[in-house]
Amino acid sequence: MQVQKLIEETLSSSFTIMYLDVANESHMHSVPANSETHFKVVLASPDFNGVRKVARHQQVYKVLDEAFQKGVHALALHIYTEDEWREQGGDSPSSPNCMGGSKGDSQ
Repeated sequence: MQVQKLIEETLSSSFTIMYLDVANESHMHSVPANSETHFKVVLASPDFNGVRKVARHQQVYKVLDEAFQKGVHALALHIYTEDEWREQGGDSPSSPNCMGGSKGDSQ
């Protein structure tokens, strides 16, 4: 099973989803082609009402343990309550360009 699909299915079965977007951002990093190691997750759920942001992240990391076992190296999390998602206007921050590994080397 693709790692991205595993992440999507796991989150969908673990939380009440108002909005979910899982993006494979591995191509933005110094990894082999077709890697599934770096992901951005945007998740809005009523399950996060009254939950501190750190605790939200802990909940997501806990349910995605299998994805980490399958090689996920980095996970950019943007987790919102329904109200926070509406206040954001249905938009999440863009990921910065990676400057690690060979991408940071001078040419």
